[in-house]
Amino acid sequence: MSIKVVGIDLAKHYFQVCVLFNENKVTSNKKVTRAKLLDAVRQFPENTLIAMEACGSSNYWARTIEKMGFSIRLIPPQH
Repeated sequence: MSIKVVGIDLAKHYFQVCVLFNENKVTSNKKVTRAKLLDAVRQFPENTLIAMEACGSSNYWARTIEKMGFSIRLIPPQH
């Protein structure tokens, strides 16, 4: 089973990290603190697609995670 996409819901103190496998099954949906987000992302293989809602802090997180070797997609909030 390989990861299709990791969705991250950005918030103020806690982030929700959801993992979707190629079989369209959600295998993990965890609440992660701001301090532990990068540790949680490091658990995934490089070049994993990570999707986030475009918001105030999403550009910062996108740049930071992209430097770690991941593919980032920012999704407009209306979608």
